[in-house]
Amino acid sequence: MGKHIAPFDNKNQPIIDVNDDTTPLCFFNPVQLKKGETFTHQVSGYESVIVLGGGTCSIVVGDQAFPNIGKRASIWDGDPESVYVPVGVTAEITCDSEEATIMIAGGLYDEVLEPFAVTTVDKIQYGSDDTKTHRKIKHVLGQANADKRGRLLVSELFTVGAGGWSGFPAHKHDCDRGALETNYQEVYQFQFNPGQGFGAQFLYEHEDDCGPVYHVKSGSVIAIDKGYHPSVAAPGYEMYYFTIIVGKTSKSLVQYFDPHHEYQVHTIPGIKDMINKFK
Repeated sequence: MGKHIAPFDNKNQPIIDVNDDTTPLCFFNPVQLKKGETFTHQVSGYESVIVLGGGTCSIVVGDQAFPNIGKRASIWDGDPESVYVPVGVTAEITCDSEEATIMIAGGLYDEVLEPFAVTTVDKIQYGSDDTKTHRKIKHVLGQANADKRGRLLVSELFTVGAGGWSGFPAHKHDCDRGALETNYQEVYQFQFNPGQGFGAQFLYEHEDDCGPVYHVKSGSVIAIDKGYHPSVAAPGYEMYYFTIIVGKTSKSLVQYFDPHHEYQVHTIPGIKDMINKFK
């Protein structure tokens, strides 16, 4: 159930490739480029989105050009800009700044849509310092562009302040049960500020199970196919994770909360608004 991939230099090759043994619905390739370098992205059977973590790139998708994508220096400075790539279409990414950090997220899909740029993200902040759940979410693919995408949801999530919980109350989304729950697989990549920070990712299939628990650092990737999956950042560190969530049948994510902790959905400020933003 799920897996942790420790930080490593992926040399611009997918960390979660097509037909992954844990999360076959998902695709993830973080790419690093220097000025003037070009990277070609094309994945059959998967829709995808190219997200600028830092730096500026010009992106050509098929015969459509999207110049000057990306205005921030890093994930900690400003909002992401992105370009959606339809299933099977080739994208050429050229680095215009001194260097660029790029996250390519993909989801299994069978319909070819149209490319588009995402230059404004849908943001929500919820939780509180008192409940140790204060965080903000920047939706790249979500409700705002639901009519343009398939079943791929992509977000940037931040703990607000130093330390605290995310993905809490613990929830899962591993089966299709109508209004109760929808089946989505999920991939995260973590980063910490300052960079030596760390956290823990919990995974458990049944409400009464214990673990496993993974020690995550900057660059850690977690792939989740089933079960509950809260995470926590150590005190003194801000935690970020790039989130790829792909539905098996539904375009709308419905989370099922661990019955032991579900009551906190009603006590943590703003969490119901967060839940609705993923639908």
